[in-house]
Amino acid sequence: MIGFLEQNIGTIVISAGLIAVVALAVRSLIKDKKKGKSSCGGNCGSCSMGCACHSK
Repeated sequence: MIGFLEQNIGTIVISAGLIAVVALAVRSLIKDKKKGKSSCGGNCGSCSMGCACHSK
């Protein structure tokens, strides 16, 4: 087991770093959503969703 860890320490460290970055990004998106913030610029004419995201 120790040999495996020694041989793959670089991969393990980089993978852990990437997982941490993704987790922080998801956490930020969730916090912004709860606060009512959105990435919507309010310009429905240039929106690919065609304002389907806004309730009427």
